[in-house]
Amino acid sequence: MSIEFLVTTLIVVVSPGTGALYTIAAGLSRGHRASLWAALGCTLGIVPHMLAAITGLAAILHTSALAFEIIKYLGVAYLLYMAWATLRESGALSVEADREPKSAGKVIVESVLINILNPKLSIFFFAFLPQFVPAATHNALMRMLELSGVFMAMTFVVFAAYGLFAAAIRGHVISRPAIMVWMRRTFAGAFVLLGARLALTER
Repeated sequence: MSIEFLVTTLIVVVSPGTGALYTIAAGLSRGHRASLWAALGCTLGIVPHMLAAITGLAAILHTSALAFEIIKYLGVAYLLYMAWATLRESGALSVEADREPKSAGKVIVESVLINILNPKLSIFFFAFLPQFVPAATHNALMRMLELSGVFMAMTFVVFAAYGLFAAAIRGHVISRPAIMVWMRRTFAGAFVLLGARLALTER
């Protein structure tokens, strides 16, 4: 395992994106357990993209404009839905003190969808993983699976850290209604901006 791969992976993982945003929101709104479920869901959402890259299916997204556009706009629609739900206090930043809290399954499904509906991830891994697999490697498939496992493990650890930090300051945030209103608007705006960035993404 090269230090270049580990450093590049860390830079990619710590960069803020939809998954990190959702995990932080889960920690702020529902505490440490929900943040860990969200981190797990975001990590699992990487799996289809990794498999697509390893099996070569990402090349289809890279060459097929229609397939890329369909998946891209599904992702944009989902991010806009997340923004709308957040503003309605029923989405990523809803505080459910007097209601049945979201189940772990629902949190995982939402976070998995956030990463699955981003076709750029498949293309990223298609270009990213082979760089760290030498041409003379005896078993390239196993090597790519190994690298993918490290990437996923690092993703979970970093996202969990984001979420647990958010959960740690949760009490200071939710006890102040004005802060909650500001944060809902901020998170909703962030989802909209991420959706707009995805919509403007080209193959």
